[in-house]
Amino acid sequence: MMKTLLDYSNLVSAVKGQSICTVPEKTRIFTSVATDSRNVVKDTLFVPLVGEKQDGHIYIPMAIEKGASIVFVNRLFFENHADIIAEYSNKVAVIVVENTLHGLQDAAEAYVNQFPQLIKVGITGSSGKTTTKELCVSILSQKYTVVSTVGNLNSETGLPLSVFKIQPSDEVGIFELGMNRENEIGEIAKVLKPEYAVITNIGNAHIGILGSRQNIAKEKRKICTYISEKGTAFIPAHDDFASYLADGVRGNVVFYGKSLSDAGVVFLHDDGIEGTSFSIDGIPVQLKLPGKYNFNNALAAIELGKVLGLSAEQIKKGIEALRPMSGRSEIIHMQVTNAEEQLCEITVLKDCYNANPDSMQKALELSTTVGGRRIYILGDMLELGSTSKETHSEVGSFIVQNCIRNSDIVYFVGSEMKWAADVVQKNGYKNCRYYKDFDDASIQTLCMDLKAALKNNDFILLKGSHGIGLERIVSLLQK
Repeated sequence: MMKTLLDYSNLVSAVKGQSICTVPEKTRIFTSVATDSRNVVKDTLFVPLVGEKQDGHIYIPMAIEKGASIVFVNRLFFENHADIIAEYSNKVAVIVVENTLHGLQDAAEAYVNQFPQLIKVGITGSSGKTTTKELCVSILSQKYTVVSTVGNLNSETGLPLSVFKIQPSDEVGIFELGMNRENEIGEIAKVLKPEYAVITNIGNAHIGILGSRQNIAKEKRKICTYISEKGTAFIPAHDDFASYLADGVRGNVVFYGKSLSDAGVVFLHDDGIEGTSFSIDGIPVQLKLPGKYNFNNALAAIELGKVLGLSAEQIKKGIEALRPMSGRSEIIHMQVTNAEEQLCEITVLKDCYNANPDSMQKALELSTTVGGRRIYILGDMLELGSTSKETHSEVGSFIVQNCIRNSDIVYFVGSEMKWAADVVQKNGYKNCRYYKDFDDASIQTLCMDLKAALKNNDFILLKGSHGIGLERIVSLLQK
């Protein structure tokens, strides 16, 4: 019999559940966890989630058919469908819980508790989480066996699913903690209980939900709740919430970026879109990720590496092994045939996995360091709520004041970017276009317009929230 991730009786106890099943005890095992029935395989614990638009309980039959061995159901569903539950219990082990989401989190917490020797690192912030995580993983992998967040699974459901990937052989676990509602960080920090916590920054991401940066900082610092006297919080020194984030931390606090010499780092030179050159304890290093913001992310990872006993050589090797991930500060050099059938060498900065006012400004600032003509293709920044008009208008003002020259072109995509486009146009800049829609036909139209304007040595910035799908432009240009 394959070993189960969590003993059945311990699972029932952890989720404060009620077991209803007639299947043999030897089948009450699970070797994977899924909240999507399409991801169910043999011996999966299936957790149906209840959302505003859909009730995952309707997919239980499909999960059973695909090989689920254990199923959670919430108590309300059980009370209203006792006859159906009785039928399920003849095929799988059914555990009734008050809330399936909380049951998933409680089960994940119990699973993590099985690995007391694991060095647990949590990473949060308004932007830069994934890049910082990848830097930390690449660095710490030079000394330890590391397990980390799967893809972008960092939410109330994603973090619990990620931690089920921990194996007994793992020495360090590095996980992102994201949020888009109040106390989400608090809930998932309880699952992981990180003893080392990295905060990248306090920006405006999800401000439409949380209401203010103060509220965002209040939520983000909950990642430090479980740090003991032996643990460490890594806090960005230049963030205006730095002191607030450090307040109440029981362990050590490292304010990274305050003094580079504290980490043995000497800045050498900015390599523009090719990255940053610096040294660690006299050893030269090149970070291939462009922008001051990515250099700051690297400083956090360097400080973590030093606290966990890595040498400068190991840190260098980890940093230089990392390359930009798709859609995150990714530099693409390509040849494109324009509308006049001329072959053009162009450079694309593909930074369209996500966007908020802070990351938008940083990407625009980085683009201004590039010589030649610049073409900005900017998509909506989502989840800004009532602040959306103001913040998109500010993007337009920033472009007018800092970014565009007469030869540059700006394309705005999405209903919210209209506010930015209006500001640019009202300031007399004619070389811009606005596309309200971002369906495939609209993106194809944009690409046709782009090819008509494209010249040799052009630089293109793609920046917008992932929901806008600006990455399609690269695929269309490559065709």
